[in-house]
Amino acid sequence: MPFTDLPLAELRAYRPVVREPDDFDAFWRTTISEARQAATTAGVGPVLTPASTPITELVVEDLVFPGFAAEPVRAWVTRPRRPRDERLPVVVEYLGYNGGRGLPGERVQWALAGYVHVVMDTRGQGSGWGNGGDTPDPHASNGQVAGWMTNGILDPHEHFYRRVHTDALRLVDAVRTLAFVDPARVAVTGGSQGGGIAIAAAALAESHGDGVVAVMPDVAFLADWEHGAEVAVRDPYQELVRYLAVHRDHAEAVWTTASYLDGVNFAKRITAPALFSVALMDEIVPPRTTFAAFNALASEDAVIEVYPYNGHEGGGGHHWPKQARFLAAHL
Repeated sequence: MPFTDLPLAELRAYRPVVREPDDFDAFWRTTISEARQAATTAGVGPVLTPASTPITELVVEDLVFPGFAAEPVRAWVTRPRRPRDERLPVVVEYLGYNGGRGLPGERVQWALAGYVHVVMDTRGQGSGWGNGGDTPDPHASNGQVAGWMTNGILDPHEHFYRRVHTDALRLVDAVRTLAFVDPARVAVTGGSQGGGIAIAAAALAESHGDGVVAVMPDVAFLADWEHGAEVAVRDPYQELVRYLAVHRDHAEAVWTTASYLDGVNFAKRITAPALFSVALMDEIVPPRTTFAAFNALASEDAVIEVYPYNGHEGGGGHHWPKQARFLAAHL
């Protein structure tokens, strides 16, 4: 497999011009305020119930919390067996494209390292890989290419990722209320789509709350959308290309909507410590798009691990110990 993008030196300097709407902050301020108010009006909050699992040495629970429009979103919460009044740091994880939260106890590394680990189910997804999801997306789209990139693409208020990013922030809100969580020590992470969601969640948490202690996106998708569509050779960015190949006169509306969701615009608002990863042979997420978000960070404490000979798997299992050391150093 060849290198798929620019030379590394050019990637490190890559700072593309990405559209940023004048009302970006107002758009998200209204979105988050409406979601929080909807939950208050409905009188709903996070609910934990024990999960059915043969795992005995960790506590595994099913979390239902109010997301966008107070709609129920599910997550797994896995934690060490400690006194319930002992407050632990938290790693909130978001998942890759079309994956669901899977089975209880599938992901235990963070819990075994002493953290509360929370895995968000991505609404509407969960049937492309892994072991399934449990959260529907009850919103319709007016004509889209198969997938989620063009779901609501003509209006940022209707787009799929407005709902998902709101869910992501509302999950951070929810975990901070749990009795066994230290609300001042919440980190967010994720790979591919999950990395893009983690960037959005970190920015929104900083703009609409107390922020997070660290953000750790891997091979992060959902940044620099317009250039990603120009150079990516595989989906999901190619969904945008197929849409525009049919709807030739919708380009301006498409890229305007994308600008409200672009990880570059979220990254500009992140001052938390950040550990990114990128793979230079990635055919799904062009390396320039991950670097676009990384290079836009407002954080003074940011590192990007480069895996020159890997594709979209990035650093795989070799990268997690680096994340664990990074997070421990910042706690």
